[in-house]
Amino acid sequence: MSGLDPHLLLRGYAAGIFPMADSRDACDIFWVEPRARAILPLDNFHISRSLAKRVGSDRFKVTRDAAFGEVVLACAQRGETWINETIERATLGLHAAGHAHSVEVWLGDALVGGLYGVKLGGAFFGESMFSRASDASKVALAWLIARLKVGGFSLLDCQFITAHLASLGAVSVSRDDYVALLGSALGSGAAGGIVQLLGQTS
Repeated sequence: MSGLDPHLLLRGYAAGIFPMADSRDACDIFWVEPRARAILPLDNFHISRSLAKRVGSDRFKVTRDAAFGEVVLACAQRGETWINETIERATLGLHAAGHAHSVEVWLGDALVGGLYGVKLGGAFFGESMFSRASDASKVALAWLIARLKVGGFSLLDCQFITAHLASLGAVSVSRDDYVALLGSALGSGAAGGIVQLLGQTS
């Protein structure tokens, strides 16, 4: 399967599935529905004392949607990636339609970290993150979670559990439990769009 448009992508997220490719250069994509799904409960985010200091300091500047395409590309330009050009184009289309958003972390004028994902109702589907400076991606995640909590979001999907995500508070749930959480999040919606919730800068 090589065709993927933003509308189809949104339908996939609403159904609990998401697309992946075997590599950056792969032509085809496939849909994934993990038996165990990683989520990060918003009240379970583990923030260390040092990270809290880093978030509260002025070392980094944090923005939202200031460099969406650059964030996606940075996530895709790694040794191993599931983001091929088909997924990249569809994600850029979602961003143009107001459904996909990014958080950027800057050190001076340099983009040193960030994340992006898709917003649908009261759910945010975290797609990928990257870091070029110590704690940069963690700062982006902490900033995102704070805004999601303010906005009344109930689900932060992380797709697959990793040791890194687990250390930050992510847990693995069964497919049935995830579907229930997703249904609740899509039914609840969220007060306003994430663009308004995230504000302009930290």
